[in-house]
Amino acid sequence: MILKVALAVYLLSTIFCLVYFVSPRKSLATAYLASAVAGFLIHTWVLIESYLQAGHIPVTNLKEGLSFFSWTIILIFLIIEYRYKILILGSFIIPPAFIALLYPALAGDRITALAPLLQSSWLGVHVTLAFLGDASFALATALSVMYILQERQLKSHKFGATFRKLPSLEVLDLINHRIMTIGFLLLTLGIITGALWARAALGSYIQGDPREIWSLITWVIYAGLVHSRLTIGWRGRKSAILTIVGFCVLIFAFLAINTFIPSYHYPGRF
Repeated sequence: MILKVALAVYLLSTIFCLVYFVSPRKSLATAYLASAVAGFLIHTWVLIESYLQAGHIPVTNLKEGLSFFSWTIILIFLIIEYRYKILILGSFIIPPAFIALLYPALAGDRITALAPLLQSSWLGVHVTLAFLGDASFALATALSVMYILQERQLKSHKFGATFRKLPSLEVLDLINHRIMTIGFLLLTLGIITGALWARAALGSYIQGDPREIWSLITWVIYAGLVHSRLTIGWRGRKSAILTIVGFCVLIFAFLAINTFIPSYHYPGRF
């Protein structure tokens, strides 16, 4: 029930930030930020309650995973907003976070028992690092979309109401790179802790599980992006497009494995 309250507050924030995108006014920005913070605090309360009731971080099925992903997206967004003051960013990131929470909030509050294989102190560390990395990639993707939109306005000389609210291409590219690099480091640590956990529980660092394979594919994509920028200077539109492609691969893997493909990562499935 409380999660539905968080969903309702996120909906309010979504409405405010979408109106802000069309008609950028300071009052709308204040309203969407205040409601986003309120929704985040309520959502945090729900996650803490779930943790205390279940005795583990609630990420063992699709419903719980989407809820935690939504929470980490808002967390990273609030940190980025505090650091860089890009108010228009909320219009690109809060609606997806709201959509991610729809199924968890409407599916009910039943807590899934933790499978024996997942009963480990590694669970919280591994999952938190992985989801924070994924959330960072979500923010990098939003910034990439903003970059492409701003570039299109500059090339066409057709400047909409959001033109002055969007940062310059150089700033968008720089912040995108920083967040993507942080996400890459978090994902790397998530993969390392997952491998150590697998070694301790199953006797081998890699089990050939679909989630492991797709995580490595995603890691290779973002490793290539970071490496290309540092070595051959890939930036701007190329970097933005590949950031979006990498995130699409990540989301496909997350939804497909949770929904259709058997994996010991998500024995509870739904």
